[in-house]
Amino acid sequence: MNVETAPQATQVTPVSSPNSRARNEESTRERALHQLVQAIHDSPAQLVLTLAGAGHSALSNLLDVAGASRTLLEALVPYSNAAFDDFLANKPEQYVSAATARLMAGRAYTRARQLAPSAVPWLGVGCTATIATDRPKRGEHRAHIAIRQPSRLTEYFVRFEKGLRSRKGEEEEVSTTILNAIAESIGLAERIPPDLRTKDVLEVAVIDYLATVEALVRGQIHFTGVRADGLLFADGSTPPVILSGAFNPLHEGHLGMAQAAETLLGEEVTFELAAVNVDKPPLSAAVILERMGQFAGRYPVLASDAPTYIEKARLYPGATFVVGYDTALRIFATRYYENSTAKMLAALRELATLGCRFLVAGRVDEQAIFRSLQDLAIPAEFQPLFTAIPEQLFRRDISSTALRSAQERGSR
Repeated sequence: MNVETAPQATQVTPVSSPNSRARNEESTRERALHQLVQAIHDSPAQLVLTLAGAGHSALSNLLDVAGASRTLLEALVPYSNAAFDDFLANKPEQYVSAATARLMAGRAYTRARQLAPSAVPWLGVGCTATIATDRPKRGEHRAHIAIRQPSRLTEYFVRFEKGLRSRKGEEEEVSTTILNAIAESIGLAERIPPDLRTKDVLEVAVIDYLATVEALVRGQIHFTGVRADGLLFADGSTPPVILSGAFNPLHEGHLGMAQAAETLLGEEVTFELAAVNVDKPPLSAAVILERMGQFAGRYPVLASDAPTYIEKARLYPGATFVVGYDTALRIFATRYYENSTAKMLAALRELATLGCRFLVAGRVDEQAIFRSLQDLAIPAEFQPLFTAIPEQLFRRDISSTALRSAQERGSR
């Protein structure tokens, strides 16, 4: 009798197709992307995002996940040269460069300061790029990304090996870098895994403002400075024209005075924050950083521990100091020289020897009378040290005190 046995079942191991693997990888990336953007929205940070040439998917990603209104204050895409120049208020030497990305981040940061409540972290994000297009490019496919914060500026440089990706592929990688950079800046752990090839380049550099400002507060250095593009001042460099103040807040009067000085002197004005003031308590590191941040992407700014102009002259020999009428009055007030006329005169003589001068703008006094250089009683010996800014070139009846009293913000 024949007995038939059931056939043995064979185990078949499924083989994933290239298409299914690609779908799985894409699904994993989408989950990571959603988690990262959600974490950004759940953080207290608020930002202004500026993009030119690439990175637009990062904006779409931020908007696609619920909660974007908690994070994104504004997004700007100055795509044409005219729009780019208008946004920066200047024509950059190169539209796609590290310096331009830093300027974009700086201007984005100052806008964030104006648009966001004062109690949240501000970020200014700038990206300028040139990537694959519908025609061959002779230059590199690259992106420069910068993130400006009160205490530091972080730069990212991405370069792609040409011919390996489509425009969409390069765009997605630039956007990934932007989102990862935002996460890094606000201390998040979430990241999107980058898709870098063997010859691709990703470089990161950090400019630490906090370290130098803390050194200033501790008395280890006498001044520090940040250029308009976010780089620190080179050691030993002395700006030719300086406008000093507390800048609480920076306002159109300060900016108008600076523009008038530049017109008269043909030199760029550098602002100087008085971290130590003879009439007020010294500023903390946090306050110094916050006030210096008002100039990001716009003007160079210094912070020093020199409370009087003779001390400033020793730090910045040869400089012309731009002052208002009220400040010019204090230059001759003996209370700043141990109530000694002799010491006041000696200080002015030393200031002249150091090659320093004053450019004086008129100002309305407490009696609502417009006062100018001609109202100052300057000894004949020192009259050559002082030059007036004509009223028709500059007059702004505005003050930081009035803005604070009215709870108004300063200049953008």
